[in-house]
Amino acid sequence: MESFINWLTQANSYLNNIVWGVPAMVLILGTGLIMTVGSRFTQFRHFGYAMKNTIGQIGKKHVTTDKGAVTPFQAVCTALAATVGTGNIAGVAGAIALGGPGAIFWMWGAALVGMITKYSEVVLSIKYRQRNEKGDWVGGPMYYIKNGLGKSWRWLAGLFCVLAILASFGIGNIAQINSIAGAVTSAVLVFNANANVRAVCMITGVVILIFVALISIGGVKRVGRVTEMLVPVMSVIYIVACLVVIACNITHIGTVFALIFEGAFNPSAVVGGGIGSTIATAMKRGVSRGIFSNEAGLGSAPIAHAAADTDSPVKQGLFGIFEVFADTLVICTLTAVTILISGIDISYGQKAGADLSIAAFNSVFSGSLSSVIIAVALTLFATTTILSWNLYGSRCCEYLFGSTKASLVYKILFLPVILAGATMDLQLAWDISDTLNGLMAIPNLIAVLLLSPVVCKLTREYFDKQKLLKTK
Repeated sequence: MESFINWLTQANSYLNNIVWGVPAMVLILGTGLIMTVGSRFTQFRHFGYAMKNTIGQIGKKHVTTDKGAVTPFQAVCTALAATVGTGNIAGVAGAIALGGPGAIFWMWGAALVGMITKYSEVVLSIKYRQRNEKGDWVGGPMYYIKNGLGKSWRWLAGLFCVLAILASFGIGNIAQINSIAGAVTSAVLVFNANANVRAVCMITGVVILIFVALISIGGVKRVGRVTEMLVPVMSVIYIVACLVVIACNITHIGTVFALIFEGAFNPSAVVGGGIGSTIATAMKRGVSRGIFSNEAGLGSAPIAHAAADTDSPVKQGLFGIFEVFADTLVICTLTAVTILISGIDISYGQKAGADLSIAAFNSVFSGSLSSVIIAVALTLFATTTILSWNLYGSRCCEYLFGSTKASLVYKILFLPVILAGATMDLQLAWDISDTLNGLMAIPNLIAVLLLSPVVCKLTREYFDKQKLLKTK
């Protein structure tokens, strides 16, 4: 077994270097830049409009009469539940440790173009969605490939679904539950140093398994209702905790941003030259972890948005801009600043995760309190991510086999992986998830590029109409 793990680790490392090499960076960032220009810089020109019509509408009640749909806010919460996960805590810490503070700069850059990429995905998802046998709205890359590009491209839709299903067991399950188990174990050990670690991990896995089973059986509507309640609460708790640490060290805020900007273009000056840190390393870590967190370009979030009760692809697409902004430019940035401003020692070149975030909180809060904060945050973040990816994987199974019964089989297989993931080696799970993320992004981004004229046309018509309405 050990030899197989070693082989799998080496094979994945080789493939990861290809997947996240220069061609992948060109495809990911290039797609965002092309869509930015083609859409007339929509994410910047209409940013205020996007915020007003997304987060600005949260307090307003939306009642859907469509039995096969969820409210637009439930759809975005389901998508945010998947994006706001361990990547915001452990992923950001890992990016800083391996790529230096400069990785955060490249994470920001990927997010700025990622906003329009996810916007485009959501627009296409609504444009080309369809009803399934139960009358529910279904969509996502597989449907905009099939319905937008035609029958000759169905192989690409099938490839996306296969890769997304595999990724759902990695990014959406193993990496998440392992992070939960690790955080809960750390918190328990603070109060009881003699606790049985394996037992704590197994109990955590069983509890999360039962919760996911009960929610996922209810389908997209139940997932939407749960995420609508949990996402705002968990985000506020974590943001407030980060702001407390930052406020206690506010005199160092200028130094932190100086480290980020200098580290982006001269990493060795910040972290030293002994770890082989280069601009390429900082860029790779920043972009890959950013995408792992906000999922712009992966094609996963459009699956959730396809169920929204809306008749406007562009209006729902605005939520894509909001998602990337909230996930990366707000929550990921707060995590990064919290770690860097706390003054904790960072072993650059060494892999790290939530332990860095815990250490940062320890600098202000007591050891027991900081462990509890991270445990609660990671548990909420990661559990909702598991719920959303369970939905994504089931939708892909449904598409591949042409029946909603296939999604039930998938959901049953998904559950025991939660138990296995609670005791697995986290690093291998993260590495495999990274590779699968890159692979599933390829067919999706190809489709987005080929359908870019549709996105640009719909965007232009929508905002021209809004301008006309203002003049009347």
